[in-house]
Amino acid sequence: MRLVVADDSALLREGLVGLLERQGHEVIAQAASAPELEAVVDAAVASGTIPDVILTDVRMPPTMSDDGLKSAVSIRSRHPEIGILVVSQYVAPAYATELFGHAPGALHGGSAGGLGYLLKDRVSRVADFIRSLGIVAAGGVVIDPEVASHLIQGRTTALDGLTPRELEVLQLMAEGLSNQQISEKLYLSPGAVSKHVANVFTKLDLPPGEDNRRVRAVLTYLTESRSG
Repeated sequence: MRLVVADDSALLREGLVGLLERQGHEVIAQAASAPELEAVVDAAVASGTIPDVILTDVRMPPTMSDDGLKSAVSIRSRHPEIGILVVSQYVAPAYATELFGHAPGALHGGSAGGLGYLLKDRVSRVADFIRSLGIVAAGGVVIDPEVASHLIQGRTTALDGLTPRELEVLQLMAEGLSNQQISEKLYLSPGAVSKHVANVFTKLDLPPGEDNRRVRAVLTYLTESRSG
């Protein structure tokens, strides 16, 4: 996997690079600010070395607010084929909705790269972090469970058509879990999980002929969660 790593903390950035390289991945560029991130990604694409995933903090120079997120959205608009994994120190649903609101390709069956939003605490859990990176690199969607729960609190949306169990299954899908992992987490049989997933697809109007139904279901969950 080819990656670009962006964080204003040199110590954290180098730590992530070391971790990723020990896992056998290639870090093709690093950035310490949002403008530098956009520049190195554009340069990599121009040279033909397109990264599979960009890993960036939300808060980056020059303003130390949401510059990293804005750059991720900007890169997404120019290079939709590149996966984006954004990390944040805080549970900030507004940042997540901003990122996932710019996923038209995946929502409409295009070839856009994956998207992810994780809290930095989860990055410290190496196995979870590497699994999330793999999902994003493969074109999937991952959202931190704490952020996901905040997205749906107090909302009234089209997702109300789902049963509590179906919504629970869809939320776990949004966390990047496979049917088998959902089965183990909820203590359900694989057949029961498959039935719930099929019901989710049906209720979200994603018939069998639709491409990338799982990704589209997760994105529907995220975008519907922010409406209302």
